[in-house]
Amino acid sequence: MHATLDYVHTGPGTLAGRYMRTFWHPVWRSQDLPAGRAFPIRVMSEDFTLYRGETGTPHVVGPRCAHRRTQLSVGWVEGDSIRCLYHGWKYDGAGQCVEQPGEDAGFADNVRVPSYPTREYLGLIFAYLGEGAPPELRRFPELEAEGVLEVETFRRDCNFFNHMDLDLAHIAFVHRESPEADAGLVGIPEVDCEETPYGFVLTGKRGNSTQVQHRLMPNVSYFKVYPKDAASGWRDRVAWRVPIDDEHYRSFMSDLAHVTGEAAESYRRRNAPPVDHSDLITKLSAAVRAGARIKDLQDQTPDLVFFQDDVVLTAQGAIPDREQDCLGPADKSVMLTRAIWQRELKALAEGRPLTQWTRPSQLVARTGV
Repeated sequence: MHATLDYVHTGPGTLAGRYMRTFWHPVWRSQDLPAGRAFPIRVMSEDFTLYRGETGTPHVVGPRCAHRRTQLSVGWVEGDSIRCLYHGWKYDGAGQCVEQPGEDAGFADNVRVPSYPTREYLGLIFAYLGEGAPPELRRFPELEAEGVLEVETFRRDCNFFNHMDLDLAHIAFVHRESPEADAGLVGIPEVDCEETPYGFVLTGKRGNSTQVQHRLMPNVSYFKVYPKDAASGWRDRVAWRVPIDDEHYRSFMSDLAHVTGEAAESYRRRNAPPVDHSDLITKLSAAVRAGARIKDLQDQTPDLVFFQDDVVLTAQGAIPDREQDCLGPADKSVMLTRAIWQRELKALAEGRPLTQWTRPSQLVARTGV
């Protein structure tokens, strides 16, 4: 694939990787990072250290100590700093070495590891992994209202663009027996899409109902998701598809259920907090690709929609040969997604200005049901 069209490879120095690094990305669920803990993370084929200081502030710094290159995450957190396990060198959240036991005073002033701007929002920890000053973190006021915020994450063993190419027509087949079908998303919709100042909007009409999905560049979707129960109604969802490397990605999803007061407490009692079932579903999906049937295994999965999507997306291969795709008029959203990406990457390769994506104060996502 020609470099200006290569939106698949996002490692350091790649064209798509440079583009993706001009945006904020979620890297962890807030609830999974207790104060005083550190974890290794991998984002876009690059390794980092994520830790939360004892004050509660999250930080993302380089993966290894500058001294003898030991993995920093195996050390421990002190205050808002992290200390290397090997020889005790300590780094603050800005990556500056602040203490070096056994070394001359002042030597630490000249030593630092990379550090990256970090924020928390909608139950997620975001990092800006690019160069220079970061842009403003994109906000979603649609999920800042009262209600129950649920945050979910999962890993999938294929390229993130497999998910970026998901269209509305697949629901009629992949999810023909699922909570989505039970909620009325049945039959092949009349699909339309158009570019917007933030990416594009995708609509699917089924009779008198309209499904709306907003795609915000480069890797974000905002839409309504089927109710967990009758009391909660359709939930607002914002989802990010973040490459781990070129053959794996992680989804982060923040959902707002519009229930308050006692109804919210009742909702929490009825619905367990989201759990990452990636390992189980990866195993079940592999069994289907080897010849098992989804319907024979679906009782083993806690999330049927996720399982069905995992099967169809990983069955394309980790990195499909998209040049072999036979796209037709129903693939409007797929063609528009790729065209926008190719345009932006071509501008980046040629040193021309990139589109400055902006969003309106409110996005409308409706289902008509």
